[in-house]
Amino acid sequence: MPFILLPPGLNRLQLADHCSCKDLLQGGDGNHRESIAREGMAVTESCAGGRGARSGAGQWNRLPRLQQQGQPALQGRPSRSDPAQKGWPRILLVGYNGANNTGSEARLLRVIDDVRAVFGPEALITVPTLNERNLRRYVREEGYLRIVPIPAVYPLAVRMLVKHHDLIMLIEGSCYMDTWGSPLLWAYLLATHCAHSFGRPCLAYAVDAGEVSGFNRRLVRREGSRTDLIITRTRAAADRLVSWGVTAPMEVTADNAFAFSPEAGDSGFLRRAWPEAPGVAGIAVEDVFRWPVTIRPWGPRAYCYRWPYYYGCSREGCLSSDALAAGLAREADRLVERYGKYIALICMEELDGPFALKVQRRMRSAGRSRIFSAGEYDASKMTALLRGLELLITSRYHAGVLSLAAQVPQTAIGHDLRIWDLYGDLGIRDDYFGGHCDPAVYDKLSGRVDRLISDRRSVRGALRRGYEDHVAREGRNRELLRAFAESHRLVAN
Repeated sequence: MPFILLPPGLNRLQLADHCSCKDLLQGGDGNHRESIAREGMAVTESCAGGRGARSGAGQWNRLPRLQQQGQPALQGRPSRSDPAQKGWPRILLVGYNGANNTGSEARLLRVIDDVRAVFGPEALITVPTLNERNLRRYVREEGYLRIVPIPAVYPLAVRMLVKHHDLIMLIEGSCYMDTWGSPLLWAYLLATHCAHSFGRPCLAYAVDAGEVSGFNRRLVRREGSRTDLIITRTRAAADRLVSWGVTAPMEVTADNAFAFSPEAGDSGFLRRAWPEAPGVAGIAVEDVFRWPVTIRPWGPRAYCYRWPYYYGCSREGCLSSDALAAGLAREADRLVERYGKYIALICMEELDGPFALKVQRRMRSAGRSRIFSAGEYDASKMTALLRGLELLITSRYHAGVLSLAAQVPQTAIGHDLRIWDLYGDLGIRDDYFGGHCDPAVYDKLSGRVDRLISDRRSVRGALRRGYEDHVAREGRNRELLRAFAESHRLVAN
């Protein structure tokens, strides 16, 4: 696997010693196991948490509790309440968990429902996360569901978790792409690598494949081929994996989020949250020019995603980001002045907040706009919000997906292949997709918005047909999970 930075004070010899410690891997006193885990798996502190850009480098003193009193052990010999002793499997859900990202949140909740339906209530589900506090906003740790914080420098933590589970599920939609940064892709490939090494079945569950570098393509070909089953959410994603030389068995379904439903109490959320706005157009914003993140030992605090990962900060990227904000602000003002709309600036991930504020400050009609962020509202409320819009301009894939149930007319400024593929499946790509690098993208955006409003009925018809097709395809996810569990002799209902 690629070289990953190790925490200060933990050299390679110490790392190897932790990885092979008999007390940790083979049992012994629980307190002793926990003290060893404390040394080997302490968590860095995010730069965003108020420290300087380098402060995260020295914060290696927070213990992720892999065992909790009165709950099944995740390592060492099974405890009396360990579900593995009773024939129940231990399932590890590897994804982009706890990022206050609406799409990932909706997917995770749906995956947990699928796992419970297939394996039963006593199967142990482990959800690793870089941000435990965020994850606890929408996932309740009770019964046989466990939240495990892991460090930003993750290889040891991933290896240990994979070793002590019976099924490894890759559940991040953007699984086989390096659009957001290679470290995220490497985490999923490392989980696959460890599962293969330990003889654990590995399932990629309704995932996508997009643009990757030549180096990462070779990694995906090698590690992806070791996956027991890859379920992709589009035919295009499966075709890309095959073209890269991935030989694992594949099935094509649809994104898990198509089956996500907001809570009944959140129906009409937009009207209650913004009663003075009778007609709302949404803009799901994203600063597409700050990606990908890269590994750096230090850098400006403003560009720190989470140490040691930093956003790009080139002059060209900053100018393009300013142009995107100005273009979206102009279109928002046009919607207000020509059509009398109110503007919801939607942050599908909490980190979109600064860019939403940047767009709002460039609006002449900022008083008729409001920012709605996944950092404040959970996936249920954000989904209800999306379905209450009159139209949607999006750079976020899951804004398009989660609004489809209400057939909200939509157009996109896309920067990767996910929305390109989605709009192709919906039959609206030629008319309503624009690439972020197109120099005329903002002028074309106005024309596409005008067509959405004037041809609303035909657009909604295409979206309804596409939604029904995707919901039917999504229903196969649970069927394939059950068949996979039975074929690998895992306990299933």
